[in-house]
Amino acid sequence: MKLSLPSRRLAERYMPILTWGKTYNKDTLTSDAVAAVIVTIMLIPQSLAYALLAGLPAEMGLYASILPLLAYAVFGTSRALAVGPVAVVSLMTAAAIGNLGLSDPIEIAIAAGTLAFISGVMLTGLGLLRLGFLANFLSHPVIAGFITASGILIATSQLKHIFGISAQGHTLVELVISLFEHQHLTNPITLAIGLSTVAFLFWVRKGLKPLLLSTGMKARTAEILAKAGPVGAVVATTLLVFLFDLENKGVRIVGEVPMGLPPLTLPSLSPSLWGQLFMSALLISIIGFVESVSVAQTLAAKKRQRIVPDQELIGLGTSNIAAAISGGYPVTGGFARSVVNFDAGAETPAAGAFTAVGIGLAALLLTPLLFFLPQATLAATIIVAVLSLVDFSILKKTWSYSKVDFTAVAATILLTLGLGVEVGVSAGVILSIGLFLYKTSRPHVAEVGLVPGTQHFRNINRHKVITHPSIVSLRIDESLYFANAAFLQDYVYDRVACDQPVRHIILMCSAVNEVDMSALESLEAINLRLKDMGIKLHMSEVKGPVMDRLKRSHFLDEMTGDVFLSQYDAIEKLAPKLL
Repeated sequence: MKLSLPSRRLAERYMPILTWGKTYNKDTLTSDAVAAVIVTIMLIPQSLAYALLAGLPAEMGLYASILPLLAYAVFGTSRALAVGPVAVVSLMTAAAIGNLGLSDPIEIAIAAGTLAFISGVMLTGLGLLRLGFLANFLSHPVIAGFITASGILIATSQLKHIFGISAQGHTLVELVISLFEHQHLTNPITLAIGLSTVAFLFWVRKGLKPLLLSTGMKARTAEILAKAGPVGAVVATTLLVFLFDLENKGVRIVGEVPMGLPPLTLPSLSPSLWGQLFMSALLISIIGFVESVSVAQTLAAKKRQRIVPDQELIGLGTSNIAAAISGGYPVTGGFARSVVNFDAGAETPAAGAFTAVGIGLAALLLTPLLFFLPQATLAATIIVAVLSLVDFSILKKTWSYSKVDFTAVAATILLTLGLGVEVGVSAGVILSIGLFLYKTSRPHVAEVGLVPGTQHFRNINRHKVITHPSIVSLRIDESLYFANAAFLQDYVYDRVACDQPVRHIILMCSAVNEVDMSALESLEAINLRLKDMGIKLHMSEVKGPVMDRLKRSHFLDEMTGDVFLSQYDAIEKLAPKLL
């Protein structure tokens, strides 16, 4: 059955696979397949490690890397984004489930799936409502601060596996105190495995590829082997534990990982559980979407491609729903694996689908080989991965550029480290919105004058300009809305409360894109107040959409002055001798 043109366009809009699938060919298939091999090699140890970070069975990490990739391949718009478990979302998942106080592994797994399902429904709903723009309200410096703090928390939380001890805590202080209290129980063999694996993985990141290239190996082969470094660590340490029976010497291992494809599961429909997980799911959705879109936009720009934020919400939403029904937990687009996917030559989201096949084969065939895998190896994998997220340079940048931004970033970092990840991300969201409201509630208003010999008007405090004592020209550099309407009133009243014989106030509106109802009422109040003082209110350079809205009110009829096409026209009429 052939779809009508509107139906076909609607289908292509919500399923981008119908668009890029038309041009799929053998060359694209080869590029995607090669990228999938590299990402699969990288993703197997990462998936296991992130599941343990989330406090879940290791196999759930593999399950969360199969169906979600297939769902994103159908509904996502990024050609290179690789969806799956990531460090920050895994930490947030651990915090969310930890708040429930559950001890039964089955209940914990159901809660994790339910968390993914709630997040998926939220993201999909936001995408269908075209609310992707809401992510723009989150300050990127604040999010960078949160991710930096999260990286420190994650790395610290994994030290217990490196030392082979027990330690608990959701904040940096709790973790450090717990590690210190149990440090006398350190297992020397576990410590040796953990530290050597960390050192090896750091060396692999920087040193293995140049070494392989120096032997004459082809660049692509060297790239694949370098990305396989974590797999090499997994194989080597697993063999070490098996051959020397290190399990009986206190080395903690992963243990039995069920063999087979992900089971079909259903999320809990318990209203009480949904109520307990709702806020955590919302925070995970926000952070996951912001991180994912940032990565996707960065990679798309390198190939002059574009992503659609609203459709990305749907892509991530369906990916999380897919995770929920296949024994997984919340997922999003990961920075490291997406960059690897991009660098490896992925051309379409089909690379993710091929990666899902690779992970599926691993879950089906390789899981018995993971029984003797040391938890210290997975902890080392996490530590090396997340330390790349830690970037304290954001503090230096914001300090030199904006003290307000610095305060917000520093507060986010301190709150995340001191009170936990959920408090930190909540603070980040609130601070981002607060920063926006603060900055726009105090718009920059410049008194301007005429630059001699031109028709341009500039700030009287920055340029040598011509002014007239009876005219005050104010350039408003922000849209006018409820949060800054009173500020403009106070500014105008303070300016005319002087001995200067002011007779005209001209509001230069070249930067005003919006005037809401509250701002309109403020303009009306300003007009009446100035009228009582014998001062006329004028406006200049009002944009078309703003003018259209003003015409629908009585303000222009009641305004004591005129509306001028340009500021120069206003001065030409009100003070011709000035020109």
